[in-house]
Amino acid sequence: MLEDKALNFAQRVLQILEKSRNLRIDTPAFSNHALFHQDFPTTEDFLRQIATALSERGAISESQAISHVSDLCTTDKDLGGLDLFKKTWKDTTSQELDDVEFLVDAWLAAIDFAAVPSVKPLKYKALGTRPMNLTEKIFGHHALSGASKEGVRTGDLVRVAIDWIIASEVTWMGMKKSMAAVGQAPRAWRNDRFWLAGDHVVDPRNYSEERVKGFVQGLQSARKDLKMTENQGLNYTILHTEFVRERAEPGMLVLGSDSHTCSGGAVSCLAIGLGAGDVMMGLVTGQTWFKIPESIRIDFVGEPAWYIRGKDVVLSILKQLKRNTHAADRIIEFGGPGTRALSCDARFAISNMCTELGAITGIFVPDEITRDFVDGRKRKMYKSNSLYFQPDDDAVYSAKFTIDLSKVESFIAMYPSPDDVYPVADKLGMQFDGCFIGACTTTEEDLVLAALVLRAGLKRGLSVTKGRRVVVPGSMPIVRNLKKLGLLDVFEEAGFERPAPGCSLCLGIGADVAEQGTNWLSSQNRNFKNRMGKGAVGHICSAATVAASSFGMTLTDPRDLLKDVSNDEYLHCLETCRQWRKGGQIEPALRSPTKVLTQTPTKMNVVEPNFAQALTSALVPNAEIPEHSESSTVAPTLEVRSKIYRMGDFVDTDAIIPAAFCTSGTDKELGSHCFEFVEPDFRERVKSGTRVVVGEKAFGCGSSREEAARALKGLGVECVIAKTFSFIFGRNAPTIGLLALTIQEEEFYELAQTGAEICVNVGSRLVHIRGKAFPFSLDEMEVKLIQNRGLPESFRKFGNSVFEMLCQETSTRKPFVDVELGSLQAGTQEVLAW
Repeated sequence: MLEDKALNFAQRVLQILEKSRNLRIDTPAFSNHALFHQDFPTTEDFLRQIATALSERGAISESQAISHVSDLCTTDKDLGGLDLFKKTWKDTTSQELDDVEFLVDAWLAAIDFAAVPSVKPLKYKALGTRPMNLTEKIFGHHALSGASKEGVRTGDLVRVAIDWIIASEVTWMGMKKSMAAVGQAPRAWRNDRFWLAGDHVVDPRNYSEERVKGFVQGLQSARKDLKMTENQGLNYTILHTEFVRERAEPGMLVLGSDSHTCSGGAVSCLAIGLGAGDVMMGLVTGQTWFKIPESIRIDFVGEPAWYIRGKDVVLSILKQLKRNTHAADRIIEFGGPGTRALSCDARFAISNMCTELGAITGIFVPDEITRDFVDGRKRKMYKSNSLYFQPDDDAVYSAKFTIDLSKVESFIAMYPSPDDVYPVADKLGMQFDGCFIGACTTTEEDLVLAALVLRAGLKRGLSVTKGRRVVVPGSMPIVRNLKKLGLLDVFEEAGFERPAPGCSLCLGIGADVAEQGTNWLSSQNRNFKNRMGKGAVGHICSAATVAASSFGMTLTDPRDLLKDVSNDEYLHCLETCRQWRKGGQIEPALRSPTKVLTQTPTKMNVVEPNFAQALTSALVPNAEIPEHSESSTVAPTLEVRSKIYRMGDFVDTDAIIPAAFCTSGTDKELGSHCFEFVEPDFRERVKSGTRVVVGEKAFGCGSSREEAARALKGLGVECVIAKTFSFIFGRNAPTIGLLALTIQEEEFYELAQTGAEICVNVGSRLVHIRGKAFPFSLDEMEVKLIQNRGLPESFRKFGNSVFEMLCQETSTRKPFVDVELGSLQAGTQEVLAW
């Protein structure tokens, strides 16, 4: 019966409330069909009554949780809700009621996590605190160990608390395997701080494919098993887009299993991409470790032309600084008077591509623009945890640079290097087979401007020639805004197809793959070889440049069409979107398109870090690392004797393991595709006994995929030597048991050619080649990971205390014991995802 469906739902909700919170609510209406439907004609009415009753009883947290679920019920699906506004019980399906029930259970469960007191920041800088930059202040405030009363500084090893974990459906598979490797199911330290989005592979056009069904099931299982409040489901948003727009806050520390996690720097959040195994440990424990890296400072001055947005700014930075140079393995802090001309959307594009510079991440010093953007969120819970730290005037930076925004113009980065940048005006006439506007780096303001450029071209009567055109907005809220502005119709009229939000052609492993031999112009962030599809070529630029070039499939300077675009109308569109985001009901037709809406920025409440957590931890004696038990017996001294396979600079993860093969189930399967597109003889050489790879600068640059290290290990590589490693690869390697050594001497690289015999002796810290010996070092954490047979075995031994044990002072550490790398994680190598 209809009444049974409604009443059964209501009774289940009340049972959840009583069981989980020990709160019993009862009224005559809950046992009388007629009275129930008279008093509560909709799900929303029922939940609001429950919230009111809880509030009256003083159960404020529970009342707020139920009110939030009620709000989600009435929110459109395009905005992340259930779209049940004014739906009667008759019109509400059983599945929809199950979804509401699940959210009630999940949000009530989250109360206990939120109740744990967080460390309050200080109003004023403590006496005796050393000068610190923004990075150091955020690390220091989150430090659980490793900070002193003076604060923290570059080189300190700190154990830190995490605010958020983010992952995609692809990296979640790797995260799950890492737990399976130690015989455990995934779990989360907080069910309300794990943001999971289906965007890399899943697409409505491929949901029925067998390989995709596994990812869909993975997302659904995670939601259920972890009682997730923030599972975004399928193709609602690209991982980073709505997370930065609606969840990340200033001063937070975020880990993500994706290299473009650095996008969070747009809102002054320290957001860092790591490998899936590292991130899984963060999800389980709520902690991780860092050796505080160096930071560089980039100050913006001047003001750009109104149509110059973040993409052209970051391409300008890449042109001047180049990749894997000054920013390599460092954090970039952005500031200066010119930031007043950069919106948070522009800052998103700049932060997003810091990984292309080789940086660990990028972060903007917070200001009134940051505060106004965060305050523009509709829900209080997503804007009430902000910490507005400021770098000290005498903070230390490894290098400082100034970028004059007035000199930035429309740029293009030529395939296959994001730093091979030229003014568009210098490359006019290039021919393309396809144009792509999309990927996480392409923000709402970029899409609006691109649409206005297309509309200007259509009004001029420009024809749409042959070729493929694709536009993929980053999220459903952005799609909704573009539709209400009438701009989706413009894209359609200009010949653009529009798949669901997702990575699409930027990654080329889902429903959209660029054909071999085709030449593309794209607004994505990465243009490595085979990135868009095997054998496809991609050049990157701004969305406005792609739009202008799409008519004739010829590189075109957008400035000509921009003459027909009103800056006032553009700003009006952005302000309208801002009001919609806050929950306003503005209708564009009711406003003059020439009227520019202004806003008064909100003043920030600047705070200072509090090192109380770390100082309290320092008072507790460190536990001794247990003596090696039978399960952790180490092997004799490691000595790798092998021939060399020689490579050069900038060996990127897309080359090591192409994205199309990242879904392989085991390390051995990954290894079977290692360097498949660019080094076809590599696999046979390794199978024939070559166990040592020698690169040069920035080995492992590019994405955060730990599948790169796993592919090498799965094939049989035991050691990689380079002048430098990218931050994430350098961290992934020891975590999974792959030896990664840095040697700087040029003589070594002159001797280390393909086929040369080499001996790597871990005990003596020496590499022998052609009668010469070259020293190398292993840092403290690498030693501990080897000592404990890698992070998976460390977790098996220490459980949730794993980072506490690994981050102990060196005085408590046992002497180094060499181990046989091939014996690490015995019995788990096939499913190892760390």
